[in-house]
Amino acid sequence: MSDFRLKVFQSVANNLSFTKASQELFISQPAITKHVQELETEYQTRLFERQGGKISLTKSGSLLLEHCERILDDYKRLEYEMHLLNNAYTGELRLGASTTIAQYVVPPLLARFIDKFPQVSLSLMNGNSREIETALQEHRIDLGLVEGIFRLPNFKYTTFLEDELVAVVRAGTKLGLDDEIKPEDLLHIPLVLRERGSGTLDVFERALRNHNIKLSSLKVLMYLGSTESIKLFLEHTDCMGIVSIRSIARELYAGRLRVVEIAGMPMNRDFCFTQLQGQEGGLSQEFMQFAMHNWK
Repeated sequence: MSDFRLKVFQSVANNLSFTKASQELFISQPAITKHVQELETEYQTRLFERQGGKISLTKSGSLLLEHCERILDDYKRLEYEMHLLNNAYTGELRLGASTTIAQYVVPPLLARFIDKFPQVSLSLMNGNSREIETALQEHRIDLGLVEGIFRLPNFKYTTFLEDELVAVVRAGTKLGLDDEIKPEDLLHIPLVLRERGSGTLDVFERALRNHNIKLSSLKVLMYLGSTESIKLFLEHTDCMGIVSIRSIARELYAGRLRVVEIAGMPMNRDFCFTQLQGQEGGLSQEFMQFAMHNWK
């Protein structure tokens, strides 16, 4: 029902790229250009400055984006509430989940949700927690699922699961580690960790600070962008990783990895839904309620 040209403009404005908007919306780049040109003709103003291969929003473009985000959110809520009058759940729900949640927690829930609400168009992007919050701010997703300890003031956070980080090494490692070590032992153990911006690294850094240990003082061999990468790296290297206990069930069962306890250094965190303040309701709220009753 909404003007598709606004959706096109929003995608170009958020990505600052006609090519990325084309990929995001699954339409040709000439079609993207045509929709933007129609808006520029209708409002008799340029929406983008084009300099070489880069674009930026003009003052008119920034104003349109501000209204565009509100209009598209209102259209989405209208579509949801009108169909709800007939007890029909329909519309588009764009989810974003941090890497651990996207890989190990949410997929079974998505399958059950789609099975119950087949008329809902559901999509999932993943990234680290900071990237998911940025996507929310830019209205590229409707609801985020993030990990970690930092909370932004313009977001609402709702806890849905608890998680624990653990130290792991490969079975048969030559590091000579006991089943339990002291926090200060970490200073001498080679490590592979998640990247900056990840909730996993946030929690690990907080735990270190509680023992007056700086991340910069550790022997970090590498920062990797996913837990899967860390697990594979560990299986071929004598070092230690810090990962969610939820991510290593198969490896522990198969005997490929083992957990090393760090005495007196708990690394607990919450998995949270996150929304922009004032954007609660609609399909996002339905998904949250469904999730609360269907986690396994």
